[in-house]
Amino acid sequence: MNGALRRVVKRLHYPIEIMLICVRWYAAYPLSLRHIEEMMAERGVEVDHATIHRWAMKILPVLAKVLRHRKRPVGSS
Repeated sequence: MNGALRRVVKRLHYPIEIMLICVRWYAAYPLSLRHIEEMMAERGVEVDHATIHRWAMKILPVLAKVLRHRKRPVGSS
């Protein structure tokens, strides 16, 4: 895991896998936060939709920055 992402999630109390799954679903699919909350409840993880929103607001900018650095240039110019 990237150092910047590790610093962001260091003080959060849920396992990183749970947080990243929720944030990925929120960013990748047209799901509402309440739908993600229900999906996690079906898997036995109790998490509030407001908590998922806070995770997304903290984690998504860091992920975007990390992934932007890994992106390969397009074209020759």
